[in-house]
Amino acid sequence: MKVAEALKAKNPDLKIGFVGAHVAVHPVDSLAASSAIDFVARNEFDFTIKDVAEGRPLSTVLGLSYRDHGSITHMPDRPILEDMDSLPYVIDVYRRDLTVENYFIGYLLHPYVSLYTGRGCRSKCTFCLWPQTVGGQRYRTRSVDHVIGEIAQAKTHFPQVKEFFFDDDTFTDDLPRASAIARRLGKLGVTWSCNAKANVSRETLRVLRDNGLRLLLVGYESGSQTILNNIKKGVRVDIARRFTRDCHDLGIKIHGTFIVGLPGESRQTIEDTIQYACDIDPTTIQVSIAAPYPGTALFREAKDNGWLAGNGLLDADGVQKAALSYPNLPDTEIFAAVERFYRRFYFRPKKMATMSFEMMRSFEMMKRRLREGREFFSFLARRRAS
Repeated sequence: MKVAEALKAKNPDLKIGFVGAHVAVHPVDSLAASSAIDFVARNEFDFTIKDVAEGRPLSTVLGLSYRDHGSITHMPDRPILEDMDSLPYVIDVYRRDLTVENYFIGYLLHPYVSLYTGRGCRSKCTFCLWPQTVGGQRYRTRSVDHVIGEIAQAKTHFPQVKEFFFDDDTFTDDLPRASAIARRLGKLGVTWSCNAKANVSRETLRVLRDNGLRLLLVGYESGSQTILNNIKKGVRVDIARRFTRDCHDLGIKIHGTFIVGLPGESRQTIEDTIQYACDIDPTTIQVSIAAPYPGTALFREAKDNGWLAGNGLLDADGVQKAALSYPNLPDTEIFAAVERFYRRFYFRPKKMATMSFEMMRSFEMMKRRLREGREFFSFLARRRAS
C-alpha cells in the first residue's frame, strides 16, 4: 500500500488496482485499507484487468469492486474462464520485460522459464490457497497444441533456457493430457519439470521421463496418514512411498514439500514426518509452517476451534510465523520444528555425501549448491533473529 500511495501522490490521476487471493476474499477491507486503491479485481482477473486497461468504465466491468464517490460498488462476478486457449502466451511478455538469467530457484536448472498450462486443482486440500480463492477446484486446461506452440516459441525466444517448469497446481491431475504433452515435448527436445501428486503410476512416470521430464515438485505435506486425512489430501502414505521409489528407480529427481503444524499435529507426528522424509529421501525439500489463509477451509476450521495464535502469518522481514497453536502443541514448538526438520534431513552423512559427489561431478552444480547453502544459512539466521 505504501507503494500505491507514493505513486498516487506523484500522479493523482493514476488508477491503481489490486488483484490476487487476498482481495478476492476481502474486497471491502482491501479498498478500505487505503484511499490510493481505486479498485480490486475479484477471483479470476485476466479479462477484468484487460477491460480496465482498455479504458472501459468501471461500472461496466464484471468481477470488479471499486470506489465510487466515497462508497464501494461491487459489479457482478465474471463467469469462470472455460476457454483457456483464449489467454495469450506469457512467453512474449517474458521476452519483453524479463531477463530470465536474473531468476533462480534452487531445484531448477538455470536459467529456467516457468509458465502455466492450466488453472485449478481437483484436490480438496484444506490449506491450499489458490484453488479455494481464485483458480477453483476443477482443472481447466489449455489444449495440448496451445501448450506446445508456446514452448516451441519459447525455445526461439530463449535458446539459453535449460528447463521449463509447468507451475499448474497439479499438472498430473489429467494424466492422459500430461502424457500427450510429454510426448510432444520429447519431440521438441526440451527438459522440463512440473508439480505432481504422489500417486502417479510407474508406467506414466516412465513416459514422462522418456520425453524430457527431469524433476517433480511433490507436496507430501506429512508422514502421518491421519493428518493427510484431516486436510483431505487424497493421498495414502504407502502409495506416496511407492511413487517415490519409482521416481528414484527411473532417475526422476524430486523436490519434496512438507508442512508442520497441520490439524492433528503433535510432537510425535512431527518426528514421524521428519523420519518419513529421510526414509523416502527426495532430492531436495522445502519445509513450511501451516498457514491458515483467509478464504481457506483451514482458516475456517482454525477460527471455529480457537487455534489462531493471533500473531499473523509473516513477521516484518517476511519470515513465516506459526499462526496456529494447539492445546498439545504451541506455536513456538511448531516454529522451532522447521529448523530441526531441515537440519535432520540435510545434515545426514548419506545426504551430505550425495550432494558433495554431485558438486564434484559438475561445476554448475557446485555453484548452485554453494548459492543454496548461503541462502539456507541466511534463512536460518533470519528465523532466529525473528
